[in-house]
Amino acid sequence: MSSLLHGLKDFPVDITAVITVSDNGRSTGKLRKEFNTPAVGDIRKVITNLSSTDEVIKNMLEYRFETSSDLDGHSVGNLILTSLLDITGSLDESIKALSKLLDVRHRVLPISEDSSLTLMGETFTGEIIEGEEQITKSKRSIKKIYYKEEPNVLPEVISSLKNSDLIIFSMGSLYTSILPNIICTDVKEALDSAKAPIMYLCNAVTQPGETDNFTVADHIQLINSYLNKRKVDVVIASNSSIDKEIACKYETEEQKDPVLLDRDNLKNLDVELIEGDLLTVVDNVIRHNSLKLSSEIFSYLMRD
Repeated sequence: MSSLLHGLKDFPVDITAVITVSDNGRSTGKLRKEFNTPAVGDIRKVITNLSSTDEVIKNMLEYRFETSSDLDGHSVGNLILTSLLDITGSLDESIKALSKLLDVRHRVLPISEDSSLTLMGETFTGEIIEGEEQITKSKRSIKKIYYKEEPNVLPEVISSLKNSDLIIFSMGSLYTSILPNIICTDVKEALDSAKAPIMYLCNAVTQPGETDNFTVADHIQLINSYLNKRKVDVVIASNSSIDKEIACKYETEEQKDPVLLDRDNLKNLDVELIEGDLLTVVDNVIRHNSLKLSSEIFSYLMRD
């Protein structure tokens, strides 16, 4: 989502970014344990990418301490958000304060303010995995994900869904970034009553254990299986040709493969396909070209 918003923020649209808060790894996990707070790491990344302030300030927010002290691994932005949360007593208010400081014109909302929100995963072998970080690290095939306790979804999230012109499920980890928003009962009910089309931005590569051998249609079918009446209406997927050397590097070093664009299967799902040469390689890393992707989204919005 951070990469997407970096490009989309400069288009004439009003964005509300809804962020999961169940991460329990690295700096975020340490802060959750010590201060009993929701996860702030993904929120920090989104605020940084939506910010119109100087690059040096944004770099400061993303700076991670490398030290032998208790600061080791913590990012400056995570510490600032945690301090604001302690001052205001509200994650939403903390986000507003930091957004104002960093000249963010758009809105960033946590899916919930629950401090103990815990993501759970059940594998096809019946094993139960507790915690977002543990689900990712297990690299096992996940049968389903759910929360240990039903989240108290922020009312502003529900109203934003109902009043939007387009609802976007961003690219990112399906099981730990996208679905954790969708599986909330209140969100599914809000999607059912929302008038806006639902758009999915498909991942460029698979994720080990979670989406091995997944095609574009497989991604959509998985998302649809967690939804109620409303399903994905349109998907944006890349048809970029990936260099063989880069693809081999991903396959051998990260066990990731390019996501196959299966057009015929998408027709059977009654999903509109928008495709284009949307990928780029930066420092041997496959990335979506945020400007091209944002242009496709804006063009879709402007059809009427």
